[in-house]
Amino acid sequence: MSRLLRATGAATLTVLAIAASASAQAGTWPSKPINLVVGYTAGGSVDLVARTIAPELGKRLGQSVVIENLGGAGGTIGAARVIKAEPDGYTLLMGSGSEVSIARLTNPAVRYDGEKDLAPITFVGTQPMVLVGKNGLPARNADELIALARSQSGKLSYASSGVGTPLNLAGELIKQQGKVNITHVPYKGASAMATDLLGGQIDLAVMVLSSALPHIQAGRVHAYGVTEAKRSTAAPNVPALAESQALKGVNMGVWFGLMAPAGTPRPVIDRLNGEMQAVLALPEVKKKLAEAGVEVAPRAPAQFAAFVKSETARYRTIVQAAGIHE
Repeated sequence: MSRLLRATGAATLTVLAIAASASAQAGTWPSKPINLVVGYTAGGSVDLVARTIAPELGKRLGQSVVIENLGGAGGTIGAARVIKAEPDGYTLLMGSGSEVSIARLTNPAVRYDGEKDLAPITFVGTQPMVLVGKNGLPARNADELIALARSQSGKLSYASSGVGTPLNLAGELIKQQGKVNITHVPYKGASAMATDLLGGQIDLAVMVLSSALPHIQAGRVHAYGVTEAKRSTAAPNVPALAESQALKGVNMGVWFGLMAPAGTPRPVIDRLNGEMQAVLALPEVKKKLAEAGVEVAPRAPAQFAAFVKSETARYRTIVQAAGIHE
């Protein structure tokens, strides 16, 4: 009995020591600059969100928040960097669905699990994608496009920025909902895809709305609709694909959220979430993100975790139905 009591007492002291250490760490955190990893090169939508938020978050934390762009492999290089980092609150990820959820569903080389290996902090919001076409296509709206695709099975092509990206999954969701066969042409980046679409080498493309808007507004491409269920405030004249009866089930955006390595102390997570909520409520932040088509809809850690779980399940359904793999 005495040995049992001693063992129980030792275990209790260990737990208390760990809790005390975490509490002390959180009490002095942050005491140095914080790295905010973006798994993409500068200029993209994830980078834009990170650079809009970082200065204001740094002001509230009293430490610089430094953007670290680690582009490549669909964002997985950046995600892996954060997952392997010390869970001390000094290395964070501006995450998106591509590297957090989709990558491991389509690429067996991805060994991490975004749901388990990353700790959700604050969900930022979503940005729609948009289906656009070259100006020479005879279809002028989504219904006409679906009819055209059905009459020319496999002859039309659509481009995305790569296999297993949200753009690819959105394109496959459109095909599944519309019951059409459109050939996927993967590109290594958005700029080459846009160049070939403008030049008429490909028929259609799924693009992030902020990247497509200048081309839509200049009349260089035709917009068939955004991929979220409702129209975007950044482009109210562009319909939602879901307005078409054939595509009423299309509802998918690119999401953004702040994450940390699993095991980051809860007080640090809570502090970050509180400061992020305040940053996302700033009118200037909301305005800048809205201009890029990002609808800010902050969610706390538990809500964010539930969202990631549901999105992963939805991605899995699309991936399996389309047979997407790298």
